[in-house]
Amino acid sequence: MSTLNLKAFLDLKVERYNQPGFIKNDPIVIPHRFSKKQDVEIAGFFAAVLAWGQRITIINKCNELFAAMDNAPHDFILNHREAELKRFENFKHRTFNATDTLYFIHFFKTYYSRYESLESAFLPDGKSKGMEDNLKHFHNLFFDLPDAPQRTRKHIATPARKSACKRLNMYLRWMVRSDDCGVDFGLWKKLKPSELICPCDLHVDRVARKLHLINRKQTDWLTALELTEKLREFDPEDPVKYDFALFGLGIEEKF
Repeated sequence: MSTLNLKAFLDLKVERYNQPGFIKNDPIVIPHRFSKKQDVEIAGFFAAVLAWGQRITIINKCNELFAAMDNAPHDFILNHREAELKRFENFKHRTFNATDTLYFIHFFKTYYSRYESLESAFLPDGKSKGMEDNLKHFHNLFFDLPDAPQRTRKHIATPARKSACKRLNMYLRWMVRSDDCGVDFGLWKKLKPSELICPCDLHVDRVARKLHLINRKQTDWLTALELTEKLREFDPEDPVKYDFALFGLGIEEKF
């Protein structure tokens, strides 16, 4: 398929899958249940981090988690009493357990006591320095508290470990991309859609290889960069919109 034909094909698929109908079966439905900016940020972050396995299970687990926060995560995180943390003692999804949950809550309480938006956590010295440095900075900041459990580190990826950082890149897509289709939120304005890196999940990776958008054998940070560079040829200002096309082709059409 020529570059021109491939772009036209993918543009059609973006149009098909970047629609409100996509929301209800996807983890992005979780932050869409909130309207307060900080609630959307927190709900989106948990939904992205917990996004592995069956989508319906991810959604149910997130509903369970936020029910324990009285469906007001920002208010709960800032104002909970110590005794209320007992609600999370049995929370578990795959390898994410109560220890991880409690540290996330502790980090967010410390963070939101000082900052208005989680976007600042991805901005070293208050401005973007490219997504690789932004993600490294976020990881270091997230685990900067003295009681950070070693086991929790595996749940927040970093390019420093050569990870493709698929969940964080998905989260950033949700928060940063802005259009009038109603799926992504476009809440954050200091980070630009042109800087985003395509989330390289199993479906996206498989379809991208079939379409010869990826040549690299393994799937790691350099693979995510390789894919995103190819997608920038189709749209340099918003390359990650093609995540909709690749994911939709993979999961809905079994391409």
